[in-house]
Amino acid sequence: MYKKRKLFCEISPLTYKISVMKCKFMRYIKDLITRNLATSKSNNSLPFTVYKQSSLIRRKLGDGDPVLQDNKAINLSLAAPKVSGVIIKPGEIFSFWKLVGSCTTKKGYQEGLTISNGKTSKGIGGGMCQFTNLIHWLVLHTPIQIIEHHHHDGMDLFPDYGRQIPFGTGTSIAYNYLDYRFKNITDTTFQLITYTSPKYLNGEIRANKPLECKYHIKVEDEFFSKENNQVYRNGKVFRHCVDLKTGNLISRELIKINHAKVMYDVSNLNIIELHKSKIKNS
Repeated sequence: MYKKRKLFCEISPLTYKISVMKCKFMRYIKDLITRNLATSKSNNSLPFTVYKQSSLIRRKLGDGDPVLQDNKAINLSLAAPKVSGVIIKPGEIFSFWKLVGSCTTKKGYQEGLTISNGKTSKGIGGGMCQFTNLIHWLVLHTPIQIIEHHHHDGMDLFPDYGRQIPFGTGTSIAYNYLDYRFKNITDTTFQLITYTSPKYLNGEIRANKPLECKYHIKVEDEFFSKENNQVYRNGKVFRHCVDLKTGNLISRELIKINHAKVMYDVSNLNIIELHKSKIKNS
């Protein structure tokens, strides 16, 4: 039987570390020659609010250690000011890691919840994914072009607990080679405002002039299925663009198809059992 050959990074922990170092170095070199990264900031907010959102910091995530949630609150409070106020002019690129930098103990970051290879773990600076989740959600409500977006594809790791945004619109990042980036391809100048309160990570995206349309993110055909004794979460995430003057639908864009393996207790879920023939035809 043919055995799949391991990648260099999969051979051992050492080769994995070498691969990560290589990726970080390559990103550093590329950023040295990238001239249009957004770095300018302003204490004055742009006049028009495009969209705003608050994200609960301390969440009930399975049997997770609550201390990691408290540490995440500290981490987010350190990172939020690094981004807040950033101006993204026409043609400029927003880079999360360019603004936040590395998360180290020297800077005050604590050990928080992280996700790696579809499993939960813990590491210094844990919780930054929640920050980029919030930014991504704000950006989805604008005509900005997302140019780098990674996510925990294929895994539904935690049951819904006060979920405010659709499953499948999350992000995955790792300093500095897995970044979250978007490019302002419009003639409008945008600004991100981010800050923490005792309970929430808060964010808003603002503009120097009003937009001509409004965006709505909707999930359709969402259900849980059982396939070959494994439960999956299914659904389609669409982005609707609506003309503000007429109320007419301008576009309906499919941005994500979910088919994620459920990694938690499924006893309380309404599950549809799919047979092999249906799986092939779906």
